[in-house]
Amino acid sequence: MISPFTGYNPSMSMRRTYNRRGTVSLLSVVLVVWLIIGLIAAGQRHYFNSSVKTCAKAGTITVTILAGPLNYVGVNPKINCHTPQPSK
Repeated sequence: MISPFTGYNPSMSMRRTYNRRGTVSLLSVVLVVWLIIGLIAAGQRHYFNSSVKTCAKAGTITVTILAGPLNYVGVNPKINCHTPQPSK
């Protein structure tokens, strides 16, 4: 029932809350599926077969996972990084 003084409709408020929860749930599911597809792509490229010894390899694995489904439409991310060497 709509209050004649405030115009507040409790059923509308409940509906908005439900829609927000539904949107957050949907976005969470999409994010998890996106990352799983990225993990599959990294596995298919055999990135997990050996230990990560350089920052470039770790960066490439991370970006491949984050790229998710984009890996299957031609994105092939590669990272180049150079760590500073200690002085002699």
